[in-house]
Amino acid sequence: MSRAGYRTREEARRDITRYIEFWCNRKRLHSAIGYRPPQEAHAEHERLRLTA
Repeated sequence: MSRAGYRTREEARRDITRYIEFWCNRKRLHSAIGYRPPQEAHAEHERLRLTA
């Protein structure tokens, strides 16, 4: 486990966002959500939420 030190909250936010975008690629298929990309699963979730 590595820890990074940040001078500002914005610096930490940018680094964390880059990390998430890299490791949780929006186009990569995920088995936990039916081998669909996260954006597709999120869009479906939002549609269902709004129609409920």
